[in-house]
Amino acid sequence: MSEAIQATRRSPLEQGRGESTKDAPLETPPPALALAERPMRCTARGIKKAFGETSILRGVDLEIPEGSFAVLVGPSGCGKSTLLRLVAGLEEADEGTITLAGRDVTRLPPRDRDIAMVFQSYALYPHLTVRENLAFGLKLRGTETREIQKRIEEASAMLGLDALLDRLPKQLSGGQRQRVAMGRAIVRRPNVFLFDEPLSNLDAALRAEVRVDIRRLHDRLGATTLYVTHDQVEAMTLADTLWVLNKGLVEQKGPPLEVYERPRTKFVATFLGSPKMTMIEGTLVRDAGRTFAEGGGVRALVSDDRFGASLVEGRAVTIGIRPHDVSLAKDGAPSMAELKVELVEALGSEAFAHGWLTQSGPSVIARLDSDDARRVRPGSVIPLAVDPARVHLFDPKTGNALA
Repeated sequence: MSEAIQATRRSPLEQGRGESTKDAPLETPPPALALAERPMRCTARGIKKAFGETSILRGVDLEIPEGSFAVLVGPSGCGKSTLLRLVAGLEEADEGTITLAGRDVTRLPPRDRDIAMVFQSYALYPHLTVRENLAFGLKLRGTETREIQKRIEEASAMLGLDALLDRLPKQLSGGQRQRVAMGRAIVRRPNVFLFDEPLSNLDAALRAEVRVDIRRLHDRLGATTLYVTHDQVEAMTLADTLWVLNKGLVEQKGPPLEVYERPRTKFVATFLGSPKMTMIEGTLVRDAGRTFAEGGGVRALVSDDRFGASLVEGRAVTIGIRPHDVSLAKDGAPSMAELKVELVEALGSEAFAHGWLTQSGPSVIARLDSDDARRVRPGSVIPLAVDPARVHLFDPKTGNALA
């Protein structure tokens, strides 16, 4: 392979390494390739980890293509932070292998893995200025003073830190401190960026702002990023590839919208989405050549094209319907159920009606647009409709989606 071809496969951060970095193209990411065409930057195979008698990871595989943004998401205790710490070298795997940029780093210490990590708690040195915090790691690695200054200037310009370089961490807001922590990672120019729930200490407005900053920086640098969060909004908006973990296993992986729209298990279906998907036990019935899922006051037409041979009359199913996919049945259109409204949650541009299905009582949430929300009151009984293509079906025993 020629040197020219090798150069195109290195990220801008790598191209900035070496004796001279004057030509490091930090401003322009590499040409966009489909994720499947990119070489793997980070892989984990058969990772197992236990603490005492408690098994945390039970055979996890992970693949992150070069330049992609991978997000590990799941509830507390699912093993996502442990997996990140194993990639970073802060914990050692009981079984399995981890490779970074083609190197087996499974037993290497963190300093030899060429990674940079951004923590939830910022981890800034309180007695050092912003400039000194950014420079600290580079000084320990013996980087030349002129090169340190150049990297600080680049990172500061990207993150808007120029006016803050001479301040101490105590003089900064939470969002500013997290930007400094990100800057300290950027100046390293690592193979992989690792983020461990970096926004959890920020208020809602700052989380939204810094979330955009993180994605913008990722795209600008052409970096490879592994990001851990329990927040599904962060996961959905940041990820190129989403990895949903549950009880130490990968429950589902894929592009965020694909995972959201086609969950493979009841766990994934209810974990992603707010309000979460409504689940109702039912049975498949045939009527006039069409298939309906019936149960708990619901009679929903389902898509024959989507489920095919899985639609066997009399089969027990769990019916899954997202609140955002439900609407008021209008102008005499057929309804799938009637909702007795208990509460209307007004959110401005939309609202959610909480209540029970009048026939047998399951709790259901339905999205209303702002005009409908003005007319619906607690105690109202409203007809609900749903697109058959948006009805999800799961096996009640295995929890797996019907295909």
